[in-house]
Amino acid sequence: MSEQVFDDHIISQLGAVVIGRNEGERLKQCLTSLRKGIKHIVYVDSGSTDGSVELALSLDVEVVSLDLSQPFTAARARNAGLTKLVANYPALDYVQFVDGDCEVQPGWLVNAMDFLQNHPDFAAVCGRRRERYPDASIYNLLCDIEWDTPVGEAKACGGDALFRLTALQAVDGYRESLIAGEEPEMCLRMRQLGWKIMRLNVEMTLHDAAMTRIGQWWKRNQRAGHAFAEAYAIHGQSTENFRRSECKSILFWALLLPMFFIGLSLWQPELSVLFLVYPLQIARLILRYQHRFQSLKQSILYSVSNVFGKWPQLMGMVEFKVNSLRGIRSHLIEYK
Repeated sequence: MSEQVFDDHIISQLGAVVIGRNEGERLKQCLTSLRKGIKHIVYVDSGSTDGSVELALSLDVEVVSLDLSQPFTAARARNAGLTKLVANYPALDYVQFVDGDCEVQPGWLVNAMDFLQNHPDFAAVCGRRRERYPDASIYNLLCDIEWDTPVGEAKACGGDALFRLTALQAVDGYRESLIAGEEPEMCLRMRQLGWKIMRLNVEMTLHDAAMTRIGQWWKRNQRAGHAFAEAYAIHGQSTENFRRSECKSILFWALLLPMFFIGLSLWQPELSVLFLVYPLQIARLILRYQHRFQSLKQSILYSVSNVFGKWPQLMGMVEFKVNSLRGIRSHLIEYK
């Protein structure tokens, strides 16, 4: 199936929720691409000042503007959009979530709907998200590499995915308090109820990360570390030990090992050679990933980012822990 052609019955079952803030032309591309296959669309705006609300209304898309007095989270926005969508169109059975900086690819909706209709035990299906401009910067390329997850049954999906409404309602949607990592956390709760997640080998969306500076890369990894720590605090004692391995890896490589090496170096300066374990780890990862990626450049880039990204991830973990001890909510960690 390649063309997005639905009969009236399918159209009545399918809706979409788009979230965004100040996405400009990217939002127009997103909504226009959805309009080719979906009639019922809700756009949730998180305080845009660039005319995004007016743009959505001009495209005959319903708009929900979030209350500015409450902290913004993607999870809160998606839940608000879902509530509006279901209230207005009670016949819906499937909901496509899309981030406002993404363009839905031709053929995706047909393939995704076909899969869910023929596999009633699956809660969600996602496909290949690609960066629109992977050659614009190494940071964009890193995003494109990250999106290329294994095909088949998966543990989680990302922000773009088609969900079965009954599965969303069974877990009460996204956990609104999470400032990041809300999709894997919700997918975990779905899987705990017996639902499954699938990633198809189908083009799904074009994403525009617009990452051109190392500071953006740093913030993005910091946000990931916060997400790992918060998810572990919630589900770390589950049978799956959710996010335990990620948290242990960050603490080992970014805190415990450096402190140990520094201590030994202060005692015997020549032992500073032990820090060579980091380039050796990079070399090990390059060999590990060389068959997964399309080029040696991608393998090197991903491996270097994997190792050095542990330090901003540690900062995110520390931020979560400090705020948790103080009893306050963390603010969004935004990279663009």
